[in-house]
Amino acid sequence: MTALPSPPDPRRTEGVHPDHADLDRLDTLALVQVFADDQRAAVEAVRAAAPALARAVEAALPRLERGGRLVYVGAGTSGRLGVLDATELTPTFSWPMTRAVPLIAGGERAIRQAVEGAEDDAEAGGADVCAAGVGPQDVLIAVAASGTTPYVLGAVKAARAAGALTIGLANNPGTPLLAAVDYPVALDTGPEVISGSTRLKAGTAQKIALNTLSSALMVRLGKVYGNLMVDVKASNAKLEARAVRLTCHATGASEAEARLALAAAGGRVKTALVMLRLGLSAPEAEARLAAADGHARAALGEA
Repeated sequence: MTALPSPPDPRRTEGVHPDHADLDRLDTLALVQVFADDQRAAVEAVRAAAPALARAVEAALPRLERGGRLVYVGAGTSGRLGVLDATELTPTFSWPMTRAVPLIAGGERAIRQAVEGAEDDAEAGGADVCAAGVGPQDVLIAVAASGTTPYVLGAVKAARAAGALTIGLANNPGTPLLAAVDYPVALDTGPEVISGSTRLKAGTAQKIALNTLSSALMVRLGKVYGNLMVDVKASNAKLEARAVRLTCHATGASEAEARLALAAAGGRVKTALVMLRLGLSAPEAEARLAAADGHARAALGEA
């Protein structure tokens, strides 16, 4: 019996790129240009998804204001990008590590080592969400290029059952992930230069979207004054110098004045900013910020 041909995969990320059949014949410069040029589609995909991302930010904000957590879920490249975004929130915005929880198919080993079969386990996704104690105040961000990853779908199902808000990022429209979440975000990047390798522009679009989503949330939570990262965690020499520069820029103070204020404020730029602008002590500035829910602009009477 002659075997029937397999039906084509409807997922655009699994398609063969029509423009690069001779990719392996290109000289090095042309090869690099092809890869670089194709990344432009990632930016355009995120720009097209801006309204969906904005809706997700507005929906997530109240839960985070009430003390909820950001919980990232993914497999492979998508999972590693979730780990990256969660990890970077602490040094950039002083977001507590306990409130940025990355879950990746295959566990921590999968961050450095491919654990490919783990993504097919929907029950494991649900179990990881339950083990993390996901609840009604939490926001789960599920990421899957295909939009069909069982581990991610199992995690979403468990998170919704627990009452969490769910956001889904997928690079194929009309996929199960986008149908399963409260706030779907389609990043339609199409076929890859290397067919099926979604670590390329699909992954780039996910990185941009995650950066955009979490950074917008941090701005809305008062972690930024103007465009200054006034909640930066000065944990090394580079960041300590940045804290001084930010304080000087925001207040017009000299470097010496900024260093004195930061020392009194325990290195907290936002506190030093309020101290210098309003002529307050560190405890007075902290109290004023607390009354303004941590928003520097409101504490300064500018809101």
